[in-house]
Amino acid sequence: MARQYVTQARRIVVKVGSSSLTTASGGLDADRVDALVDVLAKARGGGEKEIVLVSSGAIAAGLAPLGLARRPRDLARQQAAASVGQGLLVARYASSFSRYGLRVGQVLLTTDDTSRRSHYRNAYRTLDQLLTMGTVPVVNENDTVATEEIRFGDNDRLAALVAHLVRADLLVLLSDVDGLYDGDPAKPGAARIARVDGPADLVGVSMGSAGKAGLGTGGMVTKVEAARIAAAAGIPVVLTSAGRAGDALAGRDTGTYFGRTGRRSADRLLWLAHASTPQGALTLDEGAVRAVVERRTSLLPAGIASVEGEFSAGDPVELRDTAGRAVARGLVNFDAKEIPQLLGRSTRDLARDLGPAYEREVVHRDDLVILHP
Repeated sequence: MARQYVTQARRIVVKVGSSSLTTASGGLDADRVDALVDVLAKARGGGEKEIVLVSSGAIAAGLAPLGLARRPRDLARQQAAASVGQGLLVARYASSFSRYGLRVGQVLLTTDDTSRRSHYRNAYRTLDQLLTMGTVPVVNENDTVATEEIRFGDNDRLAALVAHLVRADLLVLLSDVDGLYDGDPAKPGAARIARVDGPADLVGVSMGSAGKAGLGTGGMVTKVEAARIAAAAGIPVVLTSAGRAGDALAGRDTGTYFGRTGRRSADRLLWLAHASTPQGALTLDEGAVRAVVERRTSLLPAGIASVEGEFSAGDPVELRDTAGRAVARGLVNFDAKEIPQLLGRSTRDLARDLGPAYEREVVHRDDLVILHP
């Protein structure tokens, strides 16, 4: 029976990895790209469905032209390869989609574009307008300028965040493996897991860490994590191989289907949990941990035991318990240098001694996400 949420999906994000587009030695495989585009164009129909393509492959595509035998480890040469390869990748997609009279639009993102609210809104407007105009957005991490501090790290997580960003009805993760297995799929006896409806379905499942071709940054672990992020945000996910993309988009029983485990959350909470990089940390006393985590209250100065890091008002920070475990993450309302004078004090006392601007929460509950209930 066809998967209901798949066949009913109108706006779909499809993510494809480097190993599904390139040769083992680097360089784009035109036949693989064309095969994927054939499937996406068919799934799109006459415009009844909208497709956003999150595509890896820029760095891998730039290896051969630069005479690099393998993916470089240092960031500078990765950025150089991405600079050369990104143009080749989008040109190849543009040529392939043109066979169906379709245009593509390149969208390059860093974590700033999903973790800063103004950037987030701008990214949504751009992607939404491209789709409205009948264009196929091709999204990738902006590897050319991204530093270690602002990298997504893998396009699987990027795809999950883009799916939420564009309010997608479905996320399809394409890999070189045709689904999640309960063991090494290369060994006899491993069985495909057809459906995952929550963490309990993954207990005891062993997942590898690298793609077969060694060209990407993600493995099955990152794909399952991306599926978990999307499913928790109310977006069902299909994980399968690029060769079975057509079956996946048609709703057939292929790969692994991740059912929705939550509802669509506020944009800022999803990026706060999965795309933001904490700029510091606040250690809470036991009472404050209970108030924030169990009662979901705002964090007041009286419950803070210590502060570390350099951050400004509006930056994301970790909230830790006395054992050092991060229990929540939130947007702080004060600069790091201001907080030491607030520690352990009531807002009433602070307002009396420092002025009414200090009679407020350090982190408001609307700008806070729980990491460990």
